[in-house]
Amino acid sequence: MKFKNVKLETGFEYEEGEVIATKTGLFCIELENGKISKISANEPNSNAIDAKSYLMLPAFKDMHIHLDKTFYGDKWQAVRKRKGGVKGMIALEQQILPEILKNSTEKAEKLIELLQSKGTYFARSHVTIDPTAKLDALKNLQKAIDNKKNSFGTELVAFPQHGVYYTDSVPYLQEAAKMDIDFIGGVDPFSIDGAIEKTMDFTVQLAIDNKKGIDIHLHESGESGLKTIEYLIDKVNENPALKGKTYVSHAFVLGKLEKPKQEEIAEKLANAKVGIVSTIPFGGLIMPIPTLYKYNVEVMTGNDSIVDHWNTFGSGSVLQKTNLMAQLYGYSTEFLLSRALKLATVNVLPLDDNGKQQWPKVNDQANLVFVDASCSAEAVSRISDVKSLVYNGNIVY
Repeated sequence: MKFKNVKLETGFEYEEGEVIATKTGLFCIELENGKISKISANEPNSNAIDAKSYLMLPAFKDMHIHLDKTFYGDKWQAVRKRKGGVKGMIALEQQILPEILKNSTEKAEKLIELLQSKGTYFARSHVTIDPTAKLDALKNLQKAIDNKKNSFGTELVAFPQHGVYYTDSVPYLQEAAKMDIDFIGGVDPFSIDGAIEKTMDFTVQLAIDNKKGIDIHLHESGESGLKTIEYLIDKVNENPALKGKTYVSHAFVLGKLEKPKQEEIAEKLANAKVGIVSTIPFGGLIMPIPTLYKYNVEVMTGNDSIVDHWNTFGSGSVLQKTNLMAQLYGYSTEFLLSRALKLATVNVLPLDDNGKQQWPKVNDQANLVFVDASCSAEAVSRISDVKSLVYNGNIVY
């Protein structure tokens, strides 16, 4: 497959040492066996697919989403009044899960199509494992993933939404860990299970025994949240096989810490190679993402809920999440906007910090998105329209 009139970033333009613009050029790109096989001078008259001067960027990754229990593709339902906090939501879920799961395969496929239309080719999905859903949510989602396997990539987290011990999810998690999943999940061990150590020890051991990673939801923003993060860091340091494979999703407590403590925890996270998957909350809680970046903590984002009983505001776009991040932290210059793109691509940028082209290269995996923008800074700032998505060398949107 060959594309012509492909806009690529080639460098930065400077004035008095400041990046004031991004240089681009038009090229031909050839794909073969799922990879980029050739990058050459543009041939506008060649017999190739016309990319119409759209900007080619690394395709996007949604690293925290729940594909298994969504209302998307079904009838509209707003969120109901929350009663009794997370435990109240667990009670609600126990009521509505059987109904949600009746057509969850079809809804997951529709949700994947929404993500593709927003330039996303890969998602890490948490899938509910508990005594209500048992393994049905997982089996239904695996059908959807199998149906989409030629156009979309995934990894799965076995997620005890209703606690490990609060509802007896242990036997189901042990069974799920032997199935085709990639991470062992968790949720607020103190407020739901009433014990940080017991729950985290189980989670860590299950991951080690089954050679999986860890990705836990941590909404707790007080002392228990901090203790959970510190305990997890200690566990990872004791079990180096988990380094680079362990993540804390949300981690709201980081936004509540004093600056010196934020720096201390960021350094510890970086040393243990524990990543943070932030859904970029705003309002009264601003996460210390620039501090995490400063210490080279891996930071990723995701839409979490798109349309479900938790939240109905999810757009499906991680580019929109990146735009929100840029607004929250004042990343408004050409340089900072161009750097912000790494949140959507999971750390792949066309230009390095010195403006040297580092993507695309021959032999790179052909996961590409074409957007209607002059450069990545504009794409982030304007949430530019996605025109096409290529997954493993095939046009899928």
